[in-house]
Amino acid sequence: MASTPSHIDTLLLHSGIAEFNPKTQSAPVALPSMRTSTVRFANMDALDRAIAEKSRGERAATYGRAGMDTHAALEQVFCDLEGAQRAFLAPSGLSGITLAFLALLNAGDHVLVADCVYGPVHYLDKIVLGRLGIEVSYCRATPEALEAQLQPNTRMLYIESPGSLLFEMLDVPALAEFARRHGLVLVDDNTWGAGYVYKPLHLGADVSVVAGTKYIGGHSDLMLGAVMAKDPDLVRRINETHYAMGYSVSADDAWLALRGVRTLPLRMRQHAANALEICRYLAARPETLRLFHPAFPDDPGHALWKRDCQGSNGMLAVELALDEARARRFVDSLRLFSIGYSWGGFESLVQLVEPSALAVHGYWADGEADRSVVRLHIGLEAPQDLMADLDQAFQAAR
Repeated sequence: MASTPSHIDTLLLHSGIAEFNPKTQSAPVALPSMRTSTVRFANMDALDRAIAEKSRGERAATYGRAGMDTHAALEQVFCDLEGAQRAFLAPSGLSGITLAFLALLNAGDHVLVADCVYGPVHYLDKIVLGRLGIEVSYCRATPEALEAQLQPNTRMLYIESPGSLLFEMLDVPALAEFARRHGLVLVDDNTWGAGYVYKPLHLGADVSVVAGTKYIGGHSDLMLGAVMAKDPDLVRRINETHYAMGYSVSADDAWLALRGVRTLPLRMRQHAANALEICRYLAARPETLRLFHPAFPDDPGHALWKRDCQGSNGMLAVELALDEARARRFVDSLRLFSIGYSWGGFESLVQLVEPSALAVHGYWADGEADRSVVRLHIGLEAPQDLMADLDQAFQAAR
């Protein structure tokens, strides 16, 4: 390209595209899915160069597990989105989280974890980290609360901003300063921002983890994770662990993610616009006690969102004055909102949040019998149809 695009929307249409063939002087617009198990080398010198590049943390395909051009193109897209030096693909978002933990921690280390993170992190801790001698402490992600939990062997601070269930905005620059002061690696789950509307590496985080399953793919048809870093030493450590653990992503999934990311700006803007309309609708409902969506002006994290984000998405949660039985009837009565985990696809989803999940995450010590929390992903349907669906579900709940 003759010049570097100044806007991320333009960059996403030109990042990771095929180079012109030197013989034909042509190239496909859409990079094909390049599948292989074995990489051929013209001679031993070529193989030696690839091995040396791989050992330095550079991208080099010595075997099909590392992927070929399709994977390299998607890695470049992640780097351009996040402002990273390297991106490492993983089979799912949780496997990307696991890669970050195992690459950056050793037996005997202690990690501070924000209590608003993705629920399966607790399972990773219980089943894997504890068995490896890695100690985890959960607490509110403020410098004051974290300071009280510091130990001499603390090595990492792991956060998710906004939070997984109630979308609390964390002060990432303040947490980055805290991490630097105490010699900690700051890892941020940036699935919510997808590298497009939120850029933790720019705000001071050392590592960003994204579940490409969500908005990167955008069509609920792939599983994908990615881990990004700028610092050469962190890149080296992640690279070594990534190779040692045998992570592999299918070329077809990488291709689907590349296809999805071309429309990411349009989709994110529409999800965000629809979500704000639903927030305004819910705010006027008598059943609504609290709304959780950082782009909504009444959200307690709105000021941080305005300072640190370049947009929003379709995720919101609402606390309703419904007991469990009526909340279940409300969810069961929805017709355009499917009941299911995940989000970031074209469709609207609903999840009734278990009180135990709220307690584990530290939101409420005790559940309230007369209230429930529902998490919604607002898809690309017409908002008036979604509001009509919510209307009839509220009537059924009564």
